[in-house]
Amino acid sequence: MKILVLGGDGFCGWPTSLHLSNLGHDVVIIDNLSRRNIDNELEAESLTPIQPMGTRLKVWEEVSGKKINFANIDIAEDYEELVELIQSEKPDAIVHFAEQRSAPYSMKSPKHKRYTVNNNLNATHNVLCAIVESGLDIHLVHLGTMGVYGYGTAGMKIPEGYLDIEVQTESGEKVQQQILYPTNPGSVYHMTKTQDQLLFHYYNKNDSIRITDLHQGIVWGTNTKETNMDERLINRFDYDGDYGTVLNRFLMQAAVGYPITVHGTGGQTRAFIHIQDTVRCIQLAIENPPALEERVMIFNQMTETHRVNDLAKLVSELSGGEIAYVSNPRKEAPENDLHVKNDLFLSKGLNPTTLKKGLLEEVTEIAKKYADRADYSKIPAKSIWTKEQHPGVPDLGNGELIK
Repeated sequence: MKILVLGGDGFCGWPTSLHLSNLGHDVVIIDNLSRRNIDNELEAESLTPIQPMGTRLKVWEEVSGKKINFANIDIAEDYEELVELIQSEKPDAIVHFAEQRSAPYSMKSPKHKRYTVNNNLNATHNVLCAIVESGLDIHLVHLGTMGVYGYGTAGMKIPEGYLDIEVQTESGEKVQQQILYPTNPGSVYHMTKTQDQLLFHYYNKNDSIRITDLHQGIVWGTNTKETNMDERLINRFDYDGDYGTVLNRFLMQAAVGYPITVHGTGGQTRAFIHIQDTVRCIQLAIENPPALEERVMIFNQMTETHRVNDLAKLVSELSGGEIAYVSNPRKEAPENDLHVKNDLFLSKGLNPTTLKKGLLEEVTEIAKKYADRADYSKIPAKSIWTKEQHPGVPDLGNGELIK
């Protein structure tokens, strides 16, 4: 297939682009390199050294014999360029990663909140509008988040996107309906993903666009089979308080001798997926598109759930690292349960990668290898949800906070 990967330079987008190319698909990456610019803004680079985009693509062609093309387009702003590219490339599928993906970054300031809303909603709407304008039958695969559901399950497993309900008419008749599962976003970032759902629902209903929306859990791990083919293809490893995902942060903290920082009690339950399964799920979604006129297909893209505190203890036992309980910068319940259905991907042939000691050690080894690139001042989570919250900064054991 011809596949456009929007946001193909990012943590999930880059390994997905390589995976799809390796399968023989004709891949074009569209990215405005905004994630690299955010690195400059935060002065917090990936722990792993990321090569320039031109180098990445050249190396991939050298080691694989396959060519990935690249276009530097801001799809939230450059609508006409996006339409022209879609009309000239005539893709069979578009994979949409091109959104600001960090909840803490989206809560840093009014400026960051507004940027997240403007970028994410305009990007999604422009893609949908451009597909309609192109007149082509294109399958849109979107990377969403489990965070649209919130973190309470009302005593039931969260279904894959749709909830069966019963309503009673004025005459007393009971009517069965199916609605989008009620959203409960926990940040401005998560709120933009709930709005994506409504945009997909409308354009699917009005224009019959074929759409798959993937509600993904927290990604852990760093490399995939393809990014391991050459060190210059290495994937991002974010460890800072804004972009680092919780399990990767724990493993990195332990590797460099920094306290394993648990926010609040650590009683929060989250859904997780390994980066290798992320790229495999994108492949399965592309290979199993909804039929024309079929409603938006929604998958829960996760493989397991864990309490944050249990993960911290697991990493501590593995590494001997010390756990530090710090303030929770987020406005959320101190503890929650999370039960999630993921039957659809399992039915499509996904063989889940779960938390294995070897994989945890693999991430730890990467963290140790590049430990000299770490800026310890960037590790704590300092973006707070409201003025009542406090940054998640551990102390040094002598009453002094880590600066």
